[in-house]
Amino acid sequence: MTITAAADGSALGNPGPAGWAWYVDDANWGAGGWKHATNNQGELKAVLELFRATAHLDDDLLVLCDSQYVINSVTKWMKGWKAKGWRKGDGKPVMNLDLLTEIDEALVGRRFRFEWVKGHVGHPLNEAADIRARTAAEAFQRGRAPATGPGYTRGGAAAAAAAQTDVPTRAAATVATPPNPRAATAPAAPAHPGLFDFDGPDFNESDDDLSTVTVTLSPLELTRLQQRAARAGVGIDEFLRGLI
Repeated sequence: MTITAAADGSALGNPGPAGWAWYVDDANWGAGGWKHATNNQGELKAVLELFRATAHLDDDLLVLCDSQYVINSVTKWMKGWKAKGWRKGDGKPVMNLDLLTEIDEALVGRRFRFEWVKGHVGHPLNEAADIRARTAAEAFQRGRAPATGPGYTRGGAAAAAAAQTDVPTRAAATVATPPNPRAATAPAAPAHPGLFDFDGPDFNESDDDLSTVTVTLSPLELTRLQQRAARAGVGIDEFLRGLI
């Protein structure tokens, strides 16, 4: 079996708030980032985390990448750099050495190949990875935690663990309470108000009020929430505020 995945990075300002992501499908992807990094670092980190996420599988890996720098680093230059003590032909140290040495370790025993794809032309896997990497970078720009994705769950240990565990995962968001949109002629409130019925007699409405809402989710529910937030191009906090 061959796993086909796209890996991409994004940096706002380059360097600046940065994100990385790899993507197989909506149920199998990962993302993250830093407060300050370069686009090349994001591209390399995406490849590294893809190899780590699939390390437990004995499958071929096809990596779709729009970065010639990453492809050449891994498939052409790395062997020579390593032989020279991780120095380039001119004797200068190789940039992004920490990520490159970790990738070198992650490649051991793996069957893989890289394929260059042109970015921002509508390639579905590349676009999906790009959106998630950019969303992670934007989350760090706003001082928020990014959506990290479910990881690689297809037939693997992560999927089995998520299906069997009963331990809930807690996700919290600070939300602004919206003004009451209902007109005076709105129907009466139900006998048992639901989660989003904020206009009961004990509700004090104010545009400036902030409420802290803690939601208890199972691992599978959290994964679905992360996926929906990523598809919407926002973090979990912002997605929850939109629901409320």
